[in-house]
Amino acid sequence: MADIDKGLPNTRTKLDIPSEEEMAEEVSVQEEEAEQKGPVEVVPEEDGGATIDFEPGAINIPGTENHFDNLADILPEDILEPIGNEMVQNYMDYKASRKEWENSYKTGLDLLGFKYENRTEPFQGASGATHPVLAEAVTQFQAQAYKELLPADGPVRTDIVGIKNPQTEQQSERVKDYMNYLIMDQMKEYESEFDSMLFHLPLAGSTFKKVYYDTTLARAVSKFVPADELIVPYTATSLDDAEAVIHTIKISENELRKQQVSGFYSDIDLGPPGTDVNDELNKKERELEGTKKSGKQEPIYTLLECHINLDLEGFEDQGTDGPTGIKLPYIVTVEEGSRKVLSIRRNYAPDDLKKNKIQYFVHFKFLPGLGFYGFGLIHMIGGLSRTATAALRQLLDAGTL
Repeated sequence: MADIDKGLPNTRTKLDIPSEEEMAEEVSVQEEEAEQKGPVEVVPEEDGGATIDFEPGAINIPGTENHFDNLADILPEDILEPIGNEMVQNYMDYKASRKEWENSYKTGLDLLGFKYENRTEPFQGASGATHPVLAEAVTQFQAQAYKELLPADGPVRTDIVGIKNPQTEQQSERVKDYMNYLIMDQMKEYESEFDSMLFHLPLAGSTFKKVYYDTTLARAVSKFVPADELIVPYTATSLDDAEAVIHTIKISENELRKQQVSGFYSDIDLGPPGTDVNDELNKKERELEGTKKSGKQEPIYTLLECHINLDLEGFEDQGTDGPTGIKLPYIVTVEEGSRKVLSIRRNYAPDDLKKNKIQYFVHFKFLPGLGFYGFGLIHMIGGLSRTATAALRQLLDAGTL
């Protein structure tokens, strides 16, 4: 039988107990180290405990908080203010660079013929009819695309890569059924948003979907973003190589306050919202709908959600010899009128060593364009629609006379 006492320690071993002089010397060394570190701040808590801060006033370094926390809550104002000014200025520059695109799109909306004109030229009561060639082409594309992309049994199809056997085929069916269930049943907004996108796509030539996980709803969300609400730099050719992607978000005062109280945005005073004098395209769309502002309106804030690369002070990319100077992906949200930063969040996975940008947007193109934006029916048959409309009106006016 094995000796069970062989592994037990010797209980008679003599312990080395330090003398009083050695203990006093150790205490003095610890006090000296504490003095070198600086003051210690003790904050009493409500439950009777206390929080000890050995470096009061210091900015937290990366890793001391949750990866996707709002960094705007801990950064000082002298860092946030230049960032807010830069984001708004970039937005104005990028928007000005595509002014010609906005004008052509806005002019092309008149070719749909949704609004009848009471013309007085060349005579009172002249025809204001619009040839339906453009509206008919848009409607046909939307109907056919909807039937193909959103069939009755769901849009998801699966393909088995590798050897097929009963187990992988059953797994493939389970994945397909579950994803179709999420999209068609749980994601309430998916069908209506996709239908709306299919109408805008042949007109503008480019539309976008924003896909992300909503923590409030506890599910994935896929929302339609019109091309006029997503701004990119002049040099961008795709979403992947764009140095910045700015999504303009219209939000009510009450909804913004909810986001601030929940902690999603910094709880700061923004003041009254500014008046958006440059939103001519949105006014044109509302005009075609037959709606306009009247009476007292609820205040609407314009938020600029900027997906950009930043070399943020206090959160620099670190190499073996210190900061590398490489800009990292962040999402910076700024209120346009006050230029105040509401949030700054890292836009890369915590376990990603390469720190690649997380892409939230999907770009749909009707026809590939020469640059970032695609070509739509307004660009392809806009001239034909104008000519057909002019000919139709001349025939009707000649018959009237």
